[in-house]
Amino acid sequence: MSRKINWGIIGAGAIAQAFARGAAKSRTANLLAVASREQAKAEKFGTEYNIPKRYGSYEQLIADKEVQAIYICTPHPMHAEWAIKAMEAGKHVLCEKPMCVNYWDATAMVEAARKNGVTLMEAFMYRCNPQTQKLVELIKSKAIGEVRSITAAFGWAGTINLNSRIYNEDLAGGGIADVGCYATSMARLVAGAALGKDFANPLEVKAVGVLHANVDIHASAVLKFAGDILAFVSTATTVALENTVKIIGTAGSIFLPNPWVADRVNPPVSKIVITPSGKPAEEIEFKPEGTSFQFEIDVFGDAVLAGKQEASAPAMTWDDTLGNLQTLDRWRESIGLQYAIEKPEKYRKTTVSGKPLAVNANHNMQYGSIPHLDRKVSRLIYGCDNQNSLAQMAVMADDCYSRGINTFDTAFVYGGGRQEMLLGQWIKHRGVRNDVNVIVKGGHTPHCNPPAIRQELKTSLDRLQIDCADIYIMHRDNLDVPVGEFIGVLNEQKKAGRIKAFGGSNWSIARWVEANDYARKNGLQPFSLLNNNFSLARMMHPIWNGCITASDPESIAFLNKNKAVNLSWSSQARGFFLPGRAAPDKLDDKELVKTWYSDDNFKRLARTNEFAAKRKVEPITVALAYVLCQEFPSFALIGPRNLWETRTSLPAMDLKLSTAEVKWLNLESDSL
Repeated sequence: MSRKINWGIIGAGAIAQAFARGAAKSRTANLLAVASREQAKAEKFGTEYNIPKRYGSYEQLIADKEVQAIYICTPHPMHAEWAIKAMEAGKHVLCEKPMCVNYWDATAMVEAARKNGVTLMEAFMYRCNPQTQKLVELIKSKAIGEVRSITAAFGWAGTINLNSRIYNEDLAGGGIADVGCYATSMARLVAGAALGKDFANPLEVKAVGVLHANVDIHASAVLKFAGDILAFVSTATTVALENTVKIIGTAGSIFLPNPWVADRVNPPVSKIVITPSGKPAEEIEFKPEGTSFQFEIDVFGDAVLAGKQEASAPAMTWDDTLGNLQTLDRWRESIGLQYAIEKPEKYRKTTVSGKPLAVNANHNMQYGSIPHLDRKVSRLIYGCDNQNSLAQMAVMADDCYSRGINTFDTAFVYGGGRQEMLLGQWIKHRGVRNDVNVIVKGGHTPHCNPPAIRQELKTSLDRLQIDCADIYIMHRDNLDVPVGEFIGVLNEQKKAGRIKAFGGSNWSIARWVEANDYARKNGLQPFSLLNNNFSLARMMHPIWNGCITASDPESIAFLNKNKAVNLSWSSQARGFFLPGRAAPDKLDDKELVKTWYSDDNFKRLARTNEFAAKRKVEPITVALAYVLCQEFPSFALIGPRNLWETRTSLPAMDLKLSTAEVKWLNLESDSL
């Protein structure tokens, strides 16, 4: 790449004009193309800013092979789609703030950047201004001692106009997304610098706000950080706020009268006012030669030219962007604000990229069979037990489906029914009911009896908006109920068309065998599977009461001999094999210590690390491959909390372990 980057602009509004002016004076940018949805608008913009290529569609600009980087400044609900499309075309992307409407869409953008090897940065231009760099230096050097309080505001007194994007709920309007993001990003930057980091995420977020037509017009929040740091952030679209930043420490204060240095035409003159305790105020003046937009373009350009996927702090790194959006989501949640486009009735029918959901042609997923089920089952099963919003479910489930995962596990008790409802909404929005297997679990203690199974199953199907569970699993056993009664009610539901295959979770092998013997003697359908814990690290104490593991030698021998299907939960021992997660002297995670810590498990961990180093894979990949490479039909339930965890699980599909390697990892032999 030459020392000048060929830029294209998607969007031709006021902020695009500021970018164009900055690009004209940038040392790294060559402004080559602009795209608008209207050819006439693109022509006018191109003429005004001397841009040679003008396109009447975003697709045309993305397809231009000469364009190397794209600045996206559409309304923010459109950011994710066009950024991902641009990155998939190999373009570097500078995306206007906020990166997108919520944290989960942003995770998909980051994954797209990582997958395509391109640079991605959120365009907080003030982060690239010399004033901000100096502020960070002052805070880190303890110029005012230990930071205790941060006040940041950005707002203006506008007139409510429902035709404006600022007040349009379908465009995620309001102050929090538009300029409140500046206040939170500043608070997180300062708190991070005070703690010796690039940024910090708040431990608590509590807020109040005023809504009009489901758009925030005036809102404030208190953020609590580690180190007893409190931040007070405010935004408004109908109130003229001071738009300043003040930081109070144990040895003085810092005041920024022009923190956002947002002049779009002229280089902004600004200053930092430092008032040490008991001393006169001192001023540091800044008279830069360019606008903050010019600095931003060159910070991004330097990263691209250096082959870096992220710019350096205090510019927005990926984790910084994700943390800021998560803070904004919590702020909105605290005042009861959910954007219209995040609600089920208006949620998108496509993936984040705007494309229909589809299985990637080059996926590496493997499939197996389960008795009494006609559809193949992916060897990895996505566990739906931690999702809190449709946005989260959609981004995570879309990714799983695209990777070939076609089986989704949930339960009546998860989240008080929330996970079932969210999974059902996703299935309906994507139209994939005929392509996926849905696992429903019910009958959890103390409601483990035939009447409860009937009622819970009906409720689960209603929540999921489906007629039949492909697999129904009893979540627990109840030794006070004869196995015949359970087999009877499950066959009753099978006959009624509400379930197909069924099995038992946390059932002892003895009871499972007894139940299947009863079924066969009485001409009824037996259990098709077990759903017990199985992992390379043996569960020493139950995670929850009533949990049963199948990782012991006797259970493994039974499963191997009978070729019995087992769907393993906690298949990766809840992260025991992640680097730095577990060690004999690392005792901070009490659940991990109680459940997985033992001399034998640490020997397994040591062997796993040794094996992983030799095979040049991650230890967690080896641990998951162990579950998948058994002699019996073994399926692994995984519960990734983010796209990174899903992506890093998939290599286990390609790691083939021999019987000898499986036994060595499990301490059944001393040599390979």
